[in-house]
Amino acid sequence: MTSSDTPSIFNLLGRMVEAESSDLHLVAGYPPTYRTHGSLHRAGGGVLDGETIRALIDSVLPEPHSSRIKDQKSVDCALAIDYDGRSCRFRANVFRARETIGACFRYVPDEIPSFEWMGFPTELAEKMVALRNGLVIITGVTGSGKTTTLAGLIELINGESDRRIITVEEPIEFVYSPTERSLVSQREVGVDVDSFYDGLVSGLRQDPDVILVGEIRDRETAQMAISAAETGHLILTTLHTQDAKGAITRLVDLFPRTTQDDVRSQLSLSLRYVVCQHLLPSCEEHARRALALEVLTATHPVRAAIRFGKVESIESAIQTGRKDGMITLDESLARLASTNRITWETARSFAKDADSLSDYLGARR
Repeated sequence: MTSSDTPSIFNLLGRMVEAESSDLHLVAGYPPTYRTHGSLHRAGGGVLDGETIRALIDSVLPEPHSSRIKDQKSVDCALAIDYDGRSCRFRANVFRARETIGACFRYVPDEIPSFEWMGFPTELAEKMVALRNGLVIITGVTGSGKTTTLAGLIELINGESDRRIITVEEPIEFVYSPTERSLVSQREVGVDVDSFYDGLVSGLRQDPDVILVGEIRDRETAQMAISAAETGHLILTTLHTQDAKGAITRLVDLFPRTTQDDVRSQLSLSLRYVVCQHLLPSCEEHARRALALEVLTATHPVRAAIRFGKVESIESAIQTGRKDGMITLDESLARLASTNRITWETARSFAKDADSLSDYLGARR
């Protein structure tokens, strides 16, 4: 693709906003490609090469991130462009593949979506933000809306309570406006702090009530987050797992076997909620994806299962915990299918027990 044939990065990002696409992919050997409501669509134009992609990236990426690309194999950052009279924000990941450069830009909406728009239960969100301490984990695969959910929770706290909020993010996506009551500091990994761990450690010295840790990736961050949740702070964070019980296993497995009993004991005391999210294709073409949830509440049976390493019994606890606000994935899928948000075929393909989907509604579909 010659430079004269190449749309500018500003044109590509602007068209992305107009199309309500979530991502723009620049990959060598392919045309620019959008992800719109979960599906890939070519943005038009010819095939990109690494040199062209590098020129596109250099024209938009702010310092110091542009310089970091020369020395690092992957760079995450946030950026803003002016489009149609307003500022539009994006999260960018620049990477190397087969010795060429590539990038993915994700659109960050101007306003944090409402929980109703997300499909996230408002009552559950209000219970989470009412907590004064403990660990809340939002989990799911990449692209399942975890960051948006966390942003909604922080926005709710920011607007309705007088708490000191610290966020440690990579990169900063949503920006929180000052309110008359709360106080928010947003810190970006690689710019303001060196790591999630460093941001969490220093954040604990800033008189916080709430700390958002963008992701727990290592043992040190996990230990500090669990300890901070035990000592009177509300910690909100994410993990990459496919279900709620997997978040427990993932956290514990970050530690050596010799200390896992102690970690399970700590986690059983500090954990409050685990919510696993899945964004699924809608029944309607070009409609936004539907959010399916699995919700785990740290009840006494759940705490005992964590403490004694009986992770498999957590599944049973979710199935019998409706009165405690728990939701099974299959129940959430059945609700979405029964209201024509997703097809029954989609529900069955994501269900843990497809044969039991109809049991949640009392009728076979």
